[in-house]
Amino acid sequence: MVGGGQGAFIGAVHRIAARLDDEYELCAGALSSDPERALASAKEVGLAADRSYSNYEAMVAGESAREDGIEAVAIVTPNHTHYAIAKAFLMAGIHVICDKPMTVTVEEAESLQETARNAERILAVTYNYTGYPMVRQARAMVEHGELGAIRVVQVQYAQDWLSEAIESTGQKQAAWRTDPTKSGAGGCIGDIGTHAYHLACFVSGLKLEALCADLSAFVDGRRLDDNAHLLLRFTSGAKGMLWASQVAVGNENNLRLGVYGDKGGLAWRQQQPNELTFTPLGEAPRLITRGSPAADDATLSATRIPAGHPEGYLEAFATIYREVAAAIHAARDGQTAGSNIMFPRGADGAAGVAFVDAAVRSSAAGCTWVEL
Repeated sequence: MVGGGQGAFIGAVHRIAARLDDEYELCAGALSSDPERALASAKEVGLAADRSYSNYEAMVAGESAREDGIEAVAIVTPNHTHYAIAKAFLMAGIHVICDKPMTVTVEEAESLQETARNAERILAVTYNYTGYPMVRQARAMVEHGELGAIRVVQVQYAQDWLSEAIESTGQKQAAWRTDPTKSGAGGCIGDIGTHAYHLACFVSGLKLEALCADLSAFVDGRRLDDNAHLLLRFTSGAKGMLWASQVAVGNENNLRLGVYGDKGGLAWRQQQPNELTFTPLGEAPRLITRGSPAADDATLSATRIPAGHPEGYLEAFATIYREVAAAIHAARDGQTAGSNIMFPRGADGAAGVAFVDAAVRSSAAGCTWVEL
């Protein structure tokens, strides 16, 4: 792991997700950009001293020189560092699992995909909400034609944790996310808007053609957007709307998706993740759960525990890690992973970066329509 040391929320989440299915062993790390904190953090999580590195460059060199060197690296650092770190490990022949957004520019995203192809290594991006069983169920129902031709997609991701200027108080997570030199050109749109965008495309199967974005920074002095409203046009002719906000008071982590076709509609909410509402045209709504007879094979493959027991955020995150592990096992044998292996890859990461780029351009031009 690179990043994820003391004071970092997401590093612990990745470590739990990686361990949940007994597919990984954490054996090396450069856990902070501060060398002293990196070594102290490594000691806290039980890494051996000779595999606790003060920076990622030393980790690439050290692990590449070992017969038992790492096979994969998780990158959980601020956005602006993803590209250099991921590229270094890919060029060393090490698979990469990178937090989103994958890079901060379209050019970097394209370059990183090329590096992964040339190195013949996996480049995965942790759009973790796609790991929920009922999200897989929704995707399968769209693929099977149960909604008919998709007309409308509505997605929102609303939080309230940045409703005040907590970045000025030294709050670490807020500080880098609101700093354009570390977060990139997008604030809220890059941090959670990309999750909403990827989820909408993952379930609907649609490809975005153009968007019209209105990005705002409501908190005085904030340099990046904390609220985003977007209109979406898909290549199929379907239309959509996306709202992402980190200043929506009363919202903890309110990610919601609606997909509507000419035969029916689906609705899913992350805060009740084990339920999916399906409404066929002219009929009463139907509640589908993980344990229902209607559950698809893709749903069951992402399920670990018996029906009636809640599966949530950590399990969904772990699904991504488990599927990457399956792909690594397959790659060892020169094979391709199975059809239910659908973790987000470099192309998904690049699409997210292009989405943020287009949103920033659109808003800067006065909320005009722009193509990706």
